[in-house]
Amino acid sequence: MKYLLVLAVLWIAIWLWRKNRREEMRDAQRERAAKAQRAPAAPAVGPPQAMVRCAHCGLHLPATDAIAGPGGVVYCSTAHRQAGAAPG
Repeated sequence: MKYLLVLAVLWIAIWLWRKNRREEMRDAQRERAAKAQRAPAAPAVGPPQAMVRCAHCGLHLPATDAIAGPGGVVYCSTAHRQAGAAPG
């Protein structure tokens, strides 16, 4: 008899847990739907940028961030530009 009582208590506990879980999931879905409706569209991503390779270390970086060196060579930092320009 005590096993039936334990089984009944477990069954009720699982049933209540699943019921609450379903309600939480429904509420979360409603919140996501409401948020998606009121949220503005994602900001537009700009056009892709040209990438260049540092002549000293090989790092690829946007051309707008590169530092120009002599002869059209580009570097990622002034230290690399100085190291690349040094006789070597």
